Amino acid sequence: MDHIHLSYEDLDKKAKNILSSLNVETLTIKERLAIPDQQMATQDPIERTCNMNEVAIGYSDAQVKVEALRCLMCKNAPCVKGCPVSIDIPRFIAAAAKGDYASSVAIIKEASMLPSICGRVCPQESQCQLTCTVGKSLKSIDKAVNIGRIERFVADWEAEHDARQKQIVAPPTGKKVGIVGSGPAGMTAAADLRREGHEVVIFEALHKSGGVLVYGIPEFRLPKSIVEDEFQALEEMGVKVEHNFLVGRTSKISDLFEEDGFDALFLGTGAGLPRFMHIPGENLVGVFSANEYLTRSNLMKAYKRNVAGTPLYGSKKVAVFGGGNVAMDAARTALRLGADEVTIVYRRTESEMPARKEEVQHAMEEGVKFLFLHAPLNIVADEKGRANGVELITCELGEVDDSGRRSPVEIPGSEKMYDFDTVIIAIGNDSNPLIEKTTKGLKVNRRGNIIVNEETCETSMKGVYAGGDIVLGAATVILAMGQGRKAAKAMNAYLKSLEV
Repeated sequence: MDHIHLSYEDLDKKAKNILSSLNVETLTIKERLAIPDQQMATQDPIERTCNMNEVAIGYSDAQVKVEALRCLMCKNAPCVKGCPVSIDIPRFIAAAAKGDYASSVAIIKEASMLPSICGRVCPQESQCQLTCTVGKSLKSIDKAVNIGRIERFVADWEAEHDARQKQIVAPPTGKKVGIVGSGPAGMTAAADLRREGHEVVIFEALHKSGGVLVYGIPEFRLPKSIVEDEFQALEEMGVKVEHNFLVGRTSKISDLFEEDGFDALFLGTGAGLPRFMHIPGENLVGVFSANEYLTRSNLMKAYKRNVAGTPLYGSKKVAVFGGGNVAMDAARTALRLGADEVTIVYRRTESEMPARKEEVQHAMEEGVKFLFLHAPLNIVADEKGRANGVELITCELGEVDDSGRRSPVEIPGSEKMYDFDTVIIAIGNDSNPLIEKTTKGLKVNRRGNIIVNEETCETSMKGVYAGGDIVLGAATVILAMGQGRKAAKAMNAYLKSLEV
């Protein structure tokens, strides 16, 4: 991977030189394809491991215009087909190319309420950018138009210039809707339902709003102030939020209908139940699920040593099991919390890792080590019961499995002990069974995910809809938003039918 670090000033200067050399009004397809893709400036790798500030600095004004000019404005717009919420991508990019950022962000918000978030954390390379004609013409997905970076710029521009447009809310309908969970699916459904004039109440189990955006994604990837701004916009629309409200314990689904008078409910509780490997030693002191580890840092601010309400575990050598974005987040967080050495242990090779390329590159730049083709067998303890070593076995790749990747095959006799005093398990999440166990008639699949009608997101219970990770399993922010939007559309139709 290319680990060259370029400053914001250098990249801005290069972009200005490119702009001055172009005749924007007469650009041909060939000329657009010749424009170099714009890299994003980041904090210096050495400096950023000592702070929680955002790593990616963002485009300059000149960069966003240059990148937008790379778009071919295809009539068939394959990028739109790759977007789970069908943002009109060529139109918002065309506005950005002209420097009309207010129009650009307004176009995005016709389909997505969270561009500042999606521009940062969505895997565009496997969605809208995967089908980009520019990338295909240049025979590299990495050379596709950087749609997400443009989206982030215009959304940040709106916030910096206090240019957020007030959302129009229809007259009151007299209908009351509950949203269970304040993650991206719940936020999207809440906005769309409130616009139609319904009373909307979000129930959040934690003391802060945002779901996985707040407890799961680190500050250095998604500043929490951005999530707070999005919730402020929802509250300005009249959406109410009740924190520390655990549906299934504080109130059951049936209570919300029968006692509190809700007409419909949307379940967007996510997939927050960590998976474990069921190997010896997982219950030792110093072994964490990634959920717990990240929540302590992201939500409870463990890195603020003198003011945090949760203790910070002192780690020197950390092992992270897994190869997805959560594993990258956990490893990079461990560095920032003071670990001397962090190693990601992954049972396949780098090319099979599900994490975004950008996150892997950032982790490597920061000094995270990678031990590929290794799998953990056992975690051992010292005399005090604290983790102090992991037995790993070497693997080789076998036949392709259900995931579409070659399956790891353990090599007998290759076991070896490694010194680690902390282990973080980041191998995925399942759905919390609380709502299922306390709600008669709610159908789920064998994994505990709620079964819904694919077109409407309606569950087996009348008036109850669901979307996001509780339905899909651990998915992306934009996919969760897409389900929130789909559910809200069906719920609006359902609530209207109640009037008749």
